[in-house]
Amino acid sequence: MDSTRQLHLNAFIYGAGHHTMGWRHPDSSADRVGDIAYYDELARLAESGCLDAVFFADGQSVNHEYAAGIPWFLEPVTALSAMARATKHIGLVTTISASFYTPFHAARLLASLDHISAGRAGINVVTSMFDAEARNHGMDALPGHAQRYERAEEFVDAMQGLWDSWSDSALVVDREAGQYLDPSQIRPINHDGKHFSVSGPLTVPRCPQGRPVLFQAGSSEAGRSFAARHAEAIYSVSWDRESALEYAADIRRRLEGVGRDGHSVPILPGLVTYIGATREEAREKKAALDAYLDIDSAIAQLNMFTGQDYTSHPLDDPVAQLPPVEGFSGPQGRYLTVQRIIETKQPTLRELLGFLAAGGGHATMIGTPTEVADEIEEWFTSGACDGFNLMCPSFPAGLDDFVELVVPILQTRGLFRSSYPGSTLRETLGLSRPARLEDVPVSG
Repeated sequence: MDSTRQLHLNAFIYGAGHHTMGWRHPDSSADRVGDIAYYDELARLAESGCLDAVFFADGQSVNHEYAAGIPWFLEPVTALSAMARATKHIGLVTTISASFYTPFHAARLLASLDHISAGRAGINVVTSMFDAEARNHGMDALPGHAQRYERAEEFVDAMQGLWDSWSDSALVVDREAGQYLDPSQIRPINHDGKHFSVSGPLTVPRCPQGRPVLFQAGSSEAGRSFAARHAEAIYSVSWDRESALEYAADIRRRLEGVGRDGHSVPILPGLVTYIGATREEAREKKAALDAYLDIDSAIAQLNMFTGQDYTSHPLDDPVAQLPPVEGFSGPQGRYLTVQRIIETKQPTLRELLGFLAAGGGHATMIGTPTEVADEIEEWFTSGACDGFNLMCPSFPAGLDDFVELVVPILQTRGLFRSSYPGSTLRETLGLSRPARLEDVPVSG
């Protein structure tokens, strides 16, 4: 193992926890999911373990007929801006949909967050999943998968152009001369594309990181190609180490295919952990949450993930293989994960629902702190990943278990840092500060 290589660990913050029905547990934090102080506490807990970042997903619709789960609550950029004041080092990553935001709106929000946090902002660019979301943004339905990614490509290009529309020295602030800024160092971008027309410049000066860190989370063919061209870090979905190795090898080939270092982009699969003093205690923690699982609601979620109808499927009968993903227009990464679970486990419907209860099919590790650390090290040293995006089944208990019990073992083994290397998210991730596009020398 490269002795200089260390894990990257993010905390994926989601309501009362990633277990779909764990909020029903009497000790859950379900009554606090609208309280910003709760998120401040989670971010500080993650920061105490030197985690790279906290991450918020986002959704643009609520199924008002689905009463069992916690719907989306606080808007992520707003919440992260508040959390920036409660923390000092940890990165702050938000999901932004290229299908619903304009480049100017997103660039201004993220540049502002980077200024507010002194250089800790990140953006996870998605294309969104559901027609119900589109109907909240003046559309009858989402465009096709290929068209959404075509729009996302242009979205990123225009957004980065806006972040680069100010030079680092454009703010002069010369009181004696009466000059606040240098107009020659602030330029329009005059983007005129198929999906967006953006004059620029941005109304926010160039941010501390130059540009916020760009994450990507798509697992489809289009998503992987998009990640290879644009991502600086990747959130991925891998049920087991074998599928993680396949995904990592594919991404690294694609990176090299577009002229990038195959190991320059951290790959961070989602990870659900149940940690106990013994393996039996860890399993009991999972069972305590699984006991609250609402079967009807779990089937509704599975139907959403697959486009199939399991409503009348007997709970204790095996689940048939899914059709090829090419015919599915929903979230393809999640579809591929369910497909993988069915292939590797041949589960009954009841067993499949149990696998999906926390994290929707992401890697799940159950055991003592040492056993979990061992498995994390195995994934990491094999090249299956560069770290993990932690999806704790309950908050704050699951995150506290990981930070207090697993992180010290990883630190002792030299696999994870004991302090932050700098003040920005780019420094934490080992990424350089990008030059402005117009400042990059043209070869030849």
